[in-house]
Amino acid sequence: MPGITRKDETLTAYAEKLAKLDAPKGRSLTDDAIRRLLANKAAMVSLFVLAAIVLIAIIGPYFLPWGYSQVDWSSIRKPPNFEAGHFLGTDQNGRDLLARLLQGTQMSLIVALVATLVSVVIGIIYGAVSGYFGGRVDAVMMRFVDIMYALPYILFVIILVVIFGRSPILLFIGIGALEWLTMARIVRGQTLSLKEREFIEAARAGGAKPWTIITRHIVPNLTGPVVIYATLTIPEIIIVESFLSYLGLGIQEPQTSLGTLISEGAQVTEVMPWLLIGPAAVLVTLLLCLTYVGDGLRDALDPKDR
Repeated sequence: MPGITRKDETLTAYAEKLAKLDAPKGRSLTDDAIRRLLANKAAMVSLFVLAAIVLIAIIGPYFLPWGYSQVDWSSIRKPPNFEAGHFLGTDQNGRDLLARLLQGTQMSLIVALVATLVSVVIGIIYGAVSGYFGGRVDAVMMRFVDIMYALPYILFVIILVVIFGRSPILLFIGIGALEWLTMARIVRGQTLSLKEREFIEAARAGGAKPWTIITRHIVPNLTGPVVIYATLTIPEIIIVESFLSYLGLGIQEPQTSLGTLISEGAQVTEVMPWLLIGPAAVLVTLLLCLTYVGDGLRDALDPKDR
């Protein structure tokens, strides 16, 4: 261009380069959340302990001399015996408690994860549809949620288990299908706020259909609340499964779960306390770790704390 010399162009380029070097690097929301989570000592310790429990529960059975359903007729109702390979003792049927404890931990975690996934999927779809369309649709859908909240939750789970059987798969679906209510409310509230944002208005102006807006614009922006609540739902489902197993409506033989083991140990705790101490300790540890991890994720992902 006329009036601009080569020297001016060189100085301009040099100034732009210096500005890039001096400008502070921005930190994304994900980096900030990770930093806040790593700074939470309780959450990180709980995450480490939780990972150790999961890893031991998965690979531990391969290193044990006894299977969870294998009977040792020479060691029935025996306390811990390292020489016989029963590190936590045996139960009334001569089965190794450590092997059954690892199997029970696996089963309880699988029930919790699958049921949580079911509840998250139902809650996200229901809450997003209700919040986005609003009006009468929202009113009717939320009144249904209120009615479901007013009814005894455990009773519904017990009825589902009794009617459809005690299959682990039906147990996953049954618990998850009734745990979505709070998730639906959370998603609905977030959707009501998001649908008024500029990028949603732009999507509408561009001719995007409601389902496209919900799946591509609203749901991806719900990651934080969904992850937080899902983490806090896992311990709740573990408690529900343990309660059902304690009543004899949960996981059935030859499979086992933490609730089943606690139920068996509670019946003979006076003569064989080791049958109760081990499963109860693992259950309490799991619940504490999951709660602290959930609290850490909530503090890290909550935009109000930034």
